Amino acid sequence: MSRVVVSPAKPFSLSISEIASDKSISHRSVMFAMLAEGVSEIENFLRAEDTLNSLEIVKNLGAEVQDDGKVIKIVSHGIQEPFEILDCGNSGTGIRLFCGLLSSAKGHFVLTGDKYLRRRPMKRVTDPLRSIGAKIDGREEANLAPLSIRGASLKAFDYTSSIASAQVKSCMLLAALNADGTCRYTEPEQSRDHTERMLQGMGASLKMDGLTTTIEPLQGLLSPLKIRVPADPSSAFFFGVAAATIPDSHVLLEGITLNPTRIEAFKVLEKMGANITYKLTEDKYEPVGDIEIKYAPLHGITVENNISWLIDELPALSIAMASAKGESYVKNAKELRVKESDRISTVVAGLRACGIEVDEYEDGYKIVGGELHSASVESDGDHRIAMSFIIAGLQCGMEVSDLECINTSFPNFFELLQKITKIDITFGDAGEK
Repeated sequence: MSRVVVSPAKPFSLSISEIASDKSISHRSVMFAMLAEGVSEIENFLRAEDTLNSLEIVKNLGAEVQDDGKVIKIVSHGIQEPFEILDCGNSGTGIRLFCGLLSSAKGHFVLTGDKYLRRRPMKRVTDPLRSIGAKIDGREEANLAPLSIRGASLKAFDYTSSIASAQVKSCMLLAALNADGTCRYTEPEQSRDHTERMLQGMGASLKMDGLTTTIEPLQGLLSPLKIRVPADPSSAFFFGVAAATIPDSHVLLEGITLNPTRIEAFKVLEKMGANITYKLTEDKYEPVGDIEIKYAPLHGITVENNISWLIDELPALSIAMASAKGESYVKNAKELRVKESDRISTVVAGLRACGIEVDEYEDGYKIVGGELHSASVESDGDHRIAMSFIIAGLQCGMEVSDLECINTSFPNFFELLQKITKIDITFGDAGEK
């Protein structure tokens, strides 16, 4: 079992331009290139396990890929029936979006993933897809991977989702591109909108009106993508929490997407008392800029709105809540229970191990801010849980185990962490460091 021992940190001041590239945009960039005519060029692609799996799947679907280590060039020759089973690794985004992309493609496709992904619920995409004619089979009536897809003719739809999920929305919008008429998708609250922005930028006929997105079927191939993937705010947020909780600390996070649906965690941290400023530097497919965080004493907060904008950052935000004065509440967040781990139970267990008073609810928890104590925490194979408690260790020292999952989203996390504190990492049973 891999583990890291983190030493408490002294006050620090850093500028970081090496934050991992955005995972959501990296996944979409290689998938959406399959819909384009000509050469798509993707710069600063995230070279992490999850996104590299998506790139490998695109190759297996017949795309011509050139990669010089800096820019990935993709030429699609249409989606081809693959020789291989398509392995999405740990990525819920990958498997759910590929379901939408492949549901109308000619051929037979099998999507699978690692042991953690194979236990995550898929009916949230397979049920609506099957209702419009998709032919999808899998364990527990297509709720669990592996999933078998046979391309089919899809009907136009007017679908209202009961959950705010960018994965479900993106899956259905991709299916709509080859449906037999105008499609509408309505969600209960706005989820992340990378898919809409990128498809519009490529020339798709797509319109957003409040919580409803209307999309027309493709009349031809889309324009190729020419994109530099910005840094991932979900990854950057770990170092934002570090600066906000270590007295007299400061960090400048450079080249981050400032998409409003992606920086809500920074806005919450700001409401808790952190000193945060934003600077826009460019705006093409996505607004991009810098985020600066300076330490200030934090106070408790109630988080119950825009949960879909916070779903990846809530574990790290919970570390800030545990460090704040007073009580904090997370509500309406039942979706946390079906992420890479049950993030409600893993956050609660980890904070209790650190001596923090926590009450667990079905859809969230209450945290009573206090002094974090050193503890041993198990990540349960969830990269965001692992990194969150490692960041907690900057205050009190910490041992966190099961680290391989971090490579799914943030391969240089430890390299950056070493700029702040001393860490001791061990991988495997043989004690390899």
